[in-house]
Amino acid sequence: MSTKSHSMVMLRRNFKHLARNPTSAFNAVVMPIVVMLMFVYMMGDAFSVGVDYIDYATPGLLLLAVCYGLGGTAIAVNSDMTKGIINRFKVMDVSRSAVLNGHVVASVLINLIAIAALLGVAFLLGFDPAAGLVDWLGVVGMVVLLGTATGWMTIALGLAAKTPETAGMAAVPLVMLPFFSSAIVPADKMGPGLKQFAEYQPFTPVIETLRGLLNGTPSSSDALVAIAWCVGIAVAGYLWAGSTFKKRA
Repeated sequence: MSTKSHSMVMLRRNFKHLARNPTSAFNAVVMPIVVMLMFVYMMGDAFSVGVDYIDYATPGLLLLAVCYGLGGTAIAVNSDMTKGIINRFKVMDVSRSAVLNGHVVASVLINLIAIAALLGVAFLLGFDPAAGLVDWLGVVGMVVLLGTATGWMTIALGLAAKTPETAGMAAVPLVMLPFFSSAIVPADKMGPGLKQFAEYQPFTPVIETLRGLLNGTPSSSDALVAIAWCVGIAVAGYLWAGSTFKKRA
């Protein structure tokens, strides 16, 4: 079998495991919707952002939807390593890249499902984007790029952790980082220190790129910075994951 065939087998395996673990599915798909309802439906009137809050918050919540499924990915890849599954695959001559690729692709597909569900709820709450077809394609491309980048970094964290429990905790900073960005409120409304952190951390340009695309006013400068961050995170995660896999397997 080729690496591509092996990757497809690993992908099917990961989705079967997800179906047997409803907690991971809940965190990945339902929790972002709960957060949207909490911030938009319950507290939206408390935020003054110059536009309808649902239109402001949705791009940031899309990013949050990508991050909420990362804990399950970290735990899954760590479980494969610590329970000896990886060594069994090595005996079966399954390629290293197929094992890791399967986790990354599964993570991205779960992200897309979570984002589709989140957008459905957003439209019910009054979300009214001005994006055209090209803008929506840009949104999908940005989400896939972000999901791939965070997926590789999460897999690296999962492989580096000693136990599944610590692997889940290792992904927490990636889940929390969007709350310290422009996802919920503009960075210029934050206090000193936090404002600068929000402006220069990697998720803010991604959110602003999504926001511009959904508003029909994409910013090439935000997009270039966002792509650079995503590519950098993806490369770092890929190299770290490959190195750790080779040492531990």
